[in-house]
Amino acid sequence: MTEHLLRRYGVEQITGMSKSGLYRAMSEGNFPRPVKIGKRAVAWRASDIALWLESRTTT
Repeated sequence: MTEHLLRRYGVEQITGMSKSGLYRAMSEGNFPRPVKIGKRAVAWRASDIALWLESRTTT
């Protein structure tokens, strides 16, 4: 099975975070890091984003 990958714009739409917010959270260790998909391209694993969103929900 292949992993679904999300580009930055998709991650921004799903999380409601801006580009700078994403990279700030990554540098602080509070957001999943992307994987390289090309020489100058990255994407996030959809499963990593889903887990991050689950961790943010309050019960």
